[in-house]
Amino acid sequence: MKEVILALGTGVIVGFLFALLKLPIPAPPALAGVTGIVGVYLGYKLFMWLGPLLPWVK
Repeated sequence: MKEVILALGTGVIVGFLFALLKLPIPAPPALAGVTGIVGVYLGYKLFMWLGPLLPWVK
């Protein structure tokens, strides 16, 4: 949980600094982009869970 809080805090600080310096945000600007990132993470977790059950995965 500590890592999540640190990551969130870092993201808030970086987002604030980017806005302050009038730079483009370093993240997907649309919900579809954020959803894609979540999908990649969930696909990875699914593979880690199912990988040992698949005979062709070593």
